[in-house]
Amino acid sequence: MLDEPLTLRCGATLPHRVALAPLTNKQSNGDGTLHDDEFTWLTRRAGHFSIVSTCAAYVSEEGKAWDGQLGIAGPQHDEGLSRLASAIGETSSLGIVQLHHAGAKADMAEVKLSTADDPDKGIRGATPADLERVVDTFVAAARRAEAAGFAGVEVHGANGYLFTQFLAPEDNPRTDDYGGDLDGRARLLRETVHAVRSSTSSAFMVGVRLSPVDTWARRGLVLSDAKALVAQLATDGADFVHLSLRDASGPPPFEDTSEPVATALRKALPSDVALFAAGGVWTREDAEAARAAGVDVVVLGRAAIAHPDWPQRSAEPDFEPRRPPWSPEHLRDASVGPDLLDYLRGFAGMVEDGKPARG
Repeated sequence: MLDEPLTLRCGATLPHRVALAPLTNKQSNGDGTLHDDEFTWLTRRAGHFSIVSTCAAYVSEEGKAWDGQLGIAGPQHDEGLSRLASAIGETSSLGIVQLHHAGAKADMAEVKLSTADDPDKGIRGATPADLERVVDTFVAAARRAEAAGFAGVEVHGANGYLFTQFLAPEDNPRTDDYGGDLDGRARLLRETVHAVRSSTSSAFMVGVRLSPVDTWARRGLVLSDAKALVAQLATDGADFVHLSLRDASGPPPFEDTSEPVATALRKALPSDVALFAAGGVWTREDAEAARAAGVDVVVLGRAAIAHPDWPQRSAEPDFEPRRPPWSPEHLRDASVGPDLLDYLRGFAGMVEDGKPARG
């Protein structure tokens, strides 16, 4: 099941069903241009994963979240993006850029843009003109990605960033067209996806990443909202919806149902829109369980850090993935550069000489 090709409705064909997650790696230059370490990190995984995604790439300076983040906000970024797209394109993998605006989490911005004013946190509520500008920056970034030679983009609507702030009822007190019920709270994301789809070629992949349910005590959508939203995004032109989950094959942890999230959302999507999902996949058995739950493409995060060739290695009968804590030597052998290694050291129990495991 994992080795089957998949053709998306835009016509792009994935050689198999395992993709690389858009992993934060903090290896870009300070101005958002591509660094050699980031190039090596991603191209090492090209030719193994069906899709190789960049990290969340900021579409404007006001949306930049961290130092070392990749940019797709201006002509200064074009050369590195083209270099990366060309290198991935020489393999069997399809390269995509995850388009990102951090909103209230834009820690590199002087003033953060979100749903409502919060002066104590340096947050300004977005005006309609601001939101129109946000949509325009995503469109410009998508066009930049296509011109660079990437096969597609993914609009980052997950993990507490700008679109999630609008989607979450607890974080969106607006009473205008961008607040209130789901139709209002989803308006900005839907307008962006529709505009990106309309502004790029029909063969260019357009996907959306969502946090469809509360999996880490984050504020956000409930499953009934997620079902309605994915169906709407399909009408807006999304070729795939990518779920950010704790368990790619599991049920929502805080709702009264045993049905896997992926199963429920696969039912809500038309058959020609692919369902991607990430969360807790380490072994081939984990990936097959996600496929059985309705996931069309399984997306790997941590396992792909340790194993750049996981899609091929996992088919070996004696393969046992290395789990954290990892040695720095193993990570260096997996093309983890010094900045990414330092970043991983900050997670409890991730690297042997990093922050100790809890408990």
